[in-house]
Amino acid sequence: MPDRAVPPDDIAPAEFFTRWVPAAVAGDPDRRRRLGDTHATVQFELTGEGGGFFTVRIRDGAVEGGEGKAVEPDLAVQVDVATWRALNRGDLSAPEAMLRRRVQIRGSFLLALKLHLILG
Repeated sequence: MPDRAVPPDDIAPAEFFTRWVPAAVAGDPDRRRRLGDTHATVQFELTGEGGGFFTVRIRDGAVEGGEGKAVEPDLAVQVDVATWRALNRGDLSAPEAMLRRRVQIRGSFLLALKLHLILG
């Protein structure tokens, strides 16, 4: 996936989830194809300075992002802002972050495995 878009290192979480992720998915036919008929709601809780709650809805190969908590997420992801930035830069892999307990998930483990299709 080296040709995939990479978010700017200083992007604000709100910008990332509400604008950058939906645009990156919309502009990547392969990513949309891989998402296929996935219908899910993922809630991200970023802790620390600049963090907050963000919701990503996946429907028919498209992604919509917003601020705030999801009512009944299929997956909830909690991560601190510094770890989130390291994941975005590629300095830390998702499996390594989970093994180090820097990312916590609740809900659909299978959906958690698909997150790289959504976020890069």
